Amino acid sequence: MTLLYGAGLRVIEGLRLRVKDLDFSYDQITVRDGKGQKDRHTMLPSKVKAALQEHLRSVKAIHQTDLEAGFGRSAGIAKHATLHCLRHSFATHLLVNGYDIRTVQELLGHSKLKTTMIYTHVLNRGGRGVQSPADLL
Repeated sequence: MTLLYGAGLRVIEGLRLRVKDLDFSYDQITVRDGKGQKDRHTMLPSKVKAALQEHLRSVKAIHQTDLEAGFGRSAGIAKHATLHCLRHSFATHLLVNGYDIRTVQELLGHSKLKTTMIYTHVLNRGGRGVQSPADLL
């Protein structure tokens, strides 16, 4: 209940949440295929973080038991990733560490600044820099 209110989620959006939609480091939730089949980002309320992390720990323990019983695959990767993600991480970390966008553009070899601008989303705090009303209760 607090998660739905604190993040402004519709019921169906809450039911569809997956582990990869929760970003604890940026305090952000990715809502996939919301109303109008649109994706969006919203805040991850501080008030629910500990409970969510505990829930994920318990689910991971169950998953580990299943793996030990011979079910599933043991790659240990919680989120989908490709090697190209390293390039994105490179640019993202440079911006987070204060390097200017033109430097990042040059290092990535982009001819147009607009191409590099996709990485500037990380300069906003998670959930668009807005504090959840649930955290004020």
